[in-house]
Amino acid sequence: MVTWAHRGLAGSERPADPGRVRVEDHADDARAVLDAFDLPSATVVGWSLGVNVAFELALEQSSRVRSLLAVAGVPGGSFSAMFAPYGVPRRLRAPAGRLSSRLLPVVGPLLPVVVASLPPWHELLTPAGVTGPAREATHPSALYHVLHEFSRHDWRWYRHLALAVAEHAPLDVASVRCPVTFVAGRYDTLVDPADVRTAAETVPGARLRTLAGTHFVPLQYPEVMREELQALVAREGRSVP
Repeated sequence: MVTWAHRGLAGSERPADPGRVRVEDHADDARAVLDAFDLPSATVVGWSLGVNVAFELALEQSSRVRSLLAVAGVPGGSFSAMFAPYGVPRRLRAPAGRLSSRLLPVVGPLLPVVVASLPPWHELLTPAGVTGPAREATHPSALYHVLHEFSRHDWRWYRHLALAVAEHAPLDVASVRCPVTFVAGRYDTLVDPADVRTAAETVPGARLRTLAGTHFVPLQYPEVMREELQALVAREGRSVP
């Protein structure tokens, strides 16, 4: 597996031009990583806003993407998919997302992580609302590394990155022909599972799996992630209608 840190995060240098942090710029970085490792193509995994980058790459240069695993994210229009479990009307979601992004340096480095790990308030005391989201605690090592990484972010810069992604419009993914699997968390406060379902219905032959999890569904169901990834790789090379 090869990966990289988005511009200005986790030791990656900031671009000389601070405006070069669009999703299209991150897709350029994905190509650069593939070239650096002499990989003509790859199975691409995107989590959260990484789903935007993965689909941008698949649409810009389909030959580089053998298959695509999209986890807790949608192909563009991400801010319009936020806060659905809290009953926020769709027309208010993007403004609410921009406002919450602007507050990131104020609310503290770990609060966004905690909020993204919780189900909506009306599900908090249900069996599924407790056992599903709490599953991430059964993998403490992975949870620790994620929390540690988030705590080290420069949150002013992270806010800058998030607001740039907010400008990424919904993508028309009907032309994507590689095998695609979407994984959604039923209690995801940052990505509306209904929007994930709509995207899955748009991509020909795409598979959708919805789990009793939050935005951190990869930490809550690592075994399922592995199963879905193995099944996706097995579909590579098959023609998609």
